[in-house]
Amino acid sequence: MSRYIFITGGVVSSLGKGLASAALGALLQARGYSVRLCKLDPYLNVDPGTMSPFQHGEVFVTDDGAETDLDLGHYERFTGRPATKTDSTTTGRIYLSVLNKERKGDYLGATIQVIPHITDEIKDFLKEKDGTADFILAEIGGTIGDIEGLPYLEAIRQFGNDIGRGNALYMHATLLPYIAAAGELKTKPTQHSVKELMSAGIAPDILLCRADRPIEEGDRKKIALFCNIPYERVIPALDANSIYDVPLAYNNEGLDAQVIKCFGLPDKAPALSTWKTISERIWQPEHTIKIAIVGKYTNLTDSYKSLNEALVHGGIANKTKVELKFVEAEIFEDESKIFELEDVNGILVPGGFGSRGTEGKIRAAQFAREKNVPYFGICFGMQMAVIEAARNLLGLKGASSTEFGPCDIPIVGLMTEWVKDNEKVARSNKDDMGGTMRLGAFPAMLKAGSKAAQAYNATEISERHRHRYEVDISYAKKLEEKGLLFSGLSPDGNLPEICEYKNHPWFVGVQFHPELKSKPFDPHPLFVAFVKAALEQSKLV
Repeated sequence: MSRYIFITGGVVSSLGKGLASAALGALLQARGYSVRLCKLDPYLNVDPGTMSPFQHGEVFVTDDGAETDLDLGHYERFTGRPATKTDSTTTGRIYLSVLNKERKGDYLGATIQVIPHITDEIKDFLKEKDGTADFILAEIGGTIGDIEGLPYLEAIRQFGNDIGRGNALYMHATLLPYIAAAGELKTKPTQHSVKELMSAGIAPDILLCRADRPIEEGDRKKIALFCNIPYERVIPALDANSIYDVPLAYNNEGLDAQVIKCFGLPDKAPALSTWKTISERIWQPEHTIKIAIVGKYTNLTDSYKSLNEALVHGGIANKTKVELKFVEAEIFEDESKIFELEDVNGILVPGGFGSRGTEGKIRAAQFAREKNVPYFGICFGMQMAVIEAARNLLGLKGASSTEFGPCDIPIVGLMTEWVKDNEKVARSNKDDMGGTMRLGAFPAMLKAGSKAAQAYNATEISERHRHRYEVDISYAKKLEEKGLLFSGLSPDGNLPEICEYKNHPWFVGVQFHPELKSKPFDPHPLFVAFVKAALEQSKLV
């Protein structure tokens, strides 16, 4: 039987519950245990796939095609265990499942209620993971006191009783704000948060206390006294300069030791050499480069969370610090603003949806091509690079994408069908927006000797996708005559997956999202190659 750890948060959002869950998972792995992490989100959306990045940040995609919360990216990056669609759920998905069962008559005429039907559905989500790992870590989204989170608290309260309290642990993250006028951290918000949690029938076993400065012993003792918890289980969760220092920091504060003690397991020293090496690479780089991210969601960097981290991973592999310069694509609609790219060593144009900022991204691709600046186009960034080539190398001034409306030369168009797991999938522009894209892992074949094949050291790969529009393969021959090689294709040869310029230091566009599979201890090969190319470019300046 698996042991369950439930992670909740109080006082305010953005306390880092997802990061704490991921770091604890990494520490338990370092002690020789297997872990599985999952996320329960209280919002009514079925999944975050149709939510604006400005509201919810990045949408993380799994191999099996689930659109999930960005915290699942943290889980994968820290533990290396690929997430699946069964590792994420929302209130919308829970209610949808219950209502579908009601329509089918599965409840035999019973009145459908939050308790027991909704809470049972939540418990079933948790129960199906039993036995798949030594520890199941379940993060509850939102903040204690939110009305939409109440069914989840009731469900995990019941679940702890169902499996026996010796098999369940409740960990609660809170905030200790510093009040400058008083010159001290305040414990009262934590006390109230714990009181709110206990009103739902849950007494926390461990507290993670977020603070921007060291927590004095007196404050920890006060929290322990008023929250009815042993002093050593009041764990300081101080701000870290790098998220990859968090496992080491929590270990130093005794978090994993207390978890092990709570479950009555033998306390053996964790193997942390990998995390120490990662930290050393981050804090003792041999080089520094600057990468421009030309996007449309640059005001919220969480919109590109996996992307940002994958660049850090590429830096770790090259012993290089990667400084990020976020540039709003729209500014390049004024051609005179292109000078903003003159001080960078590489340009990355990420994925996105809609027409806003399109022309700016195309100009960024043109600048990189003409100035021999390393360029990495991801999903939409690849499409814009191909449109730029069609306009400026083939002279097709009307080249564009049907995503922005009818156009004279649709270089990029809506995919109407593709193959997934040996079955044809069909879509039209009248389908629902949610869950109707080309989602999840698909294979691709690479041309031997290409930059892509050299980076992967392979000619067959599998990468995760999230898009509706695709480059028209019929233009490939003309573009290749101008130097733009389509070096990666779907196995049937119909869908372009990777393009690159033959006579450019490093200019690669990919239709998939390689950042989703990158980890600090296993950096994605394309990010390693891109950072290396940018580093070489920096030495030429």
